[in-house]
Amino acid sequence: MARPTLTDKLVVAISSRALFDLTDSHRVYTDAGVGAYHRYQVAHEEELLAPGPAFVLVKKLLRLNRPDKQYVEVILLSRNSADTGLRVFNAIKHYGLDITRAAFTKGEPTSRYVPAFGAHLFLSADTGDVRRALDDGNAAATIFPSAGAANETDEKLRIAFDGDAVLFSDEAERVYQERGLAAFAKSESDAALEPLSGGPFKEFLAGLHRIQADFPEDQSPIRTALVTARSAPAHERVIRTLRAWNIRIDEALFLGGLDKGEFLRAFRADIFFDDQSSHVESAARHVAAGHVPHGVSNEPKAGGG
Repeated sequence: MARPTLTDKLVVAISSRALFDLTDSHRVYTDAGVGAYHRYQVAHEEELLAPGPAFVLVKKLLRLNRPDKQYVEVILLSRNSADTGLRVFNAIKHYGLDITRAAFTKGEPTSRYVPAFGAHLFLSADTGDVRRALDDGNAAATIFPSAGAANETDEKLRIAFDGDAVLFSDEAERVYQERGLAAFAKSESDAALEPLSGGPFKEFLAGLHRIQADFPEDQSPIRTALVTARSAPAHERVIRTLRAWNIRIDEALFLGGLDKGEFLRAFRADIFFDDQSSHVESAARHVAAGHVPHGVSNEPKAGGG
């Protein structure tokens, strides 16, 4: 009998606090410690957890699976123990989520299991775990809930990405931050024919593209967007990079520094990934957003406290 494998699937690892609303129990943990948390979870085991910030995203990811082909595997990575994690699995069962694989670490970091499961994306409410996953070369983001209504009625899965330090490396962003806008524009024009290096989310986008390729373009269940502060002439290198990667992006918004929130609302994104916290906060007023603490924007500033 063949051993099960996840190599042909898009694998998404998610923490229990990203999937469900564990605000109350997490407050018990931070205020009173692990023992009180354990007692609280067991005592409330039969109380249903409400959906968390990534719940609709996970539902839509799992909805991509067909009876004849399983495109997506969602893995639960939780700092609960297996004992306290029973409440989480009760909620998974109640909501009919097809999540069967999990790792419970009893307070230890979960990020070490991201590469073990071959995950293309890791979503967590714990920034430390997210940073460790990114440092190991995995796509990861700290999830922020949306202040707006989740886009649950739209059948399509809609995912939006920032460019530099997310889909692409931060090489161009470093030029901008160190030498200013004029130097950035000149550098990008000079290098327009030279593809950018891949960033932490390149392989996740490639995984979405592989699923899209299984459907006629007008019937794809996934729609992707690049939402970037770049504008002409710095757009050309981005377009040529995606062409060189042979990766499809459905919509590209070159905003020239405009606030991204309203555009993400118009796109109806189920989630948006950006490396800059100000853009994530703007996005989260309308859609769920993931902060990617990677690249020059997230490095300690010289002389900073």
